[in-house]
Amino acid sequence: MELNKNIKERFSVRKFKSTDISDELIKEILDTARWAPSGLNNQPWKFIIIRDSAIKEQIAQQTHYSAIIRNAPVCIAVFYDKTAGYNYVKDVQGCGAAIQNMLLAVHNLGLGGVWLGEILNKRSEVERILEVPADFELMAVVALGYPDEEPKGRTRKPLSELTYLNKYGVKWLE
Repeated sequence: MELNKNIKERFSVRKFKSTDISDELIKEILDTARWAPSGLNNQPWKFIIIRDSAIKEQIAQQTHYSAIIRNAPVCIAVFYDKTAGYNYVKDVQGCGAAIQNMLLAVHNLGLGGVWLGEILNKRSEVERILEVPADFELMAVVALGYPDEEPKGRTRKPLSELTYLNKYGVKWLE
C-alpha cells in the first residue's frame, strides 16, 4: 500500500533548498492536518504560517536548532486552542495527529519537513513573538521546504521490544 511505503520512507529533513513553497502546497498540507482525528471532532488546532525572515530569526533564537528554522523557506507553528478543547491529553494527542498528517503530506508532495519540539522550552517566548491569544499553547514548529539532503540510514526497534507480553498478550514471532 502506498501509504505504508510513504510512512516508512519519510524522514526528518533538516536542510532545505532556498526554493519557495507555493501557497497551494501549503494549503494542501494544512488541509491534511485538519483531517486528523480529534476527540469529539473538536479540531483544537490552529496554525500560523511563517515566511518572514525577521520573524523566523526571532523564533530561531528560541531553539538549539536555529539553523533549521533560518534555512527553511516556511515554518508552521502549531497551537492547541484551549477554547476548542475538552480534555487536555486527548486534545494534545489530536494536535500531534495533525502534525503527523502534515509531515506525511509534506513527504508525499516531494517536500521535506521536521517536527521541532525542543522549541517548547521557550514556548511562552514564541507565543509572544507570534502575538497569539492567551488561549493558544504552542505544540511544535514544523520547518519545511524542498530537501537539500538525502535520507540517512534509519533503524527501528523490533516489534518484540515494543510490545508488552502479559497473560493476555501474544509474543511476536521473529
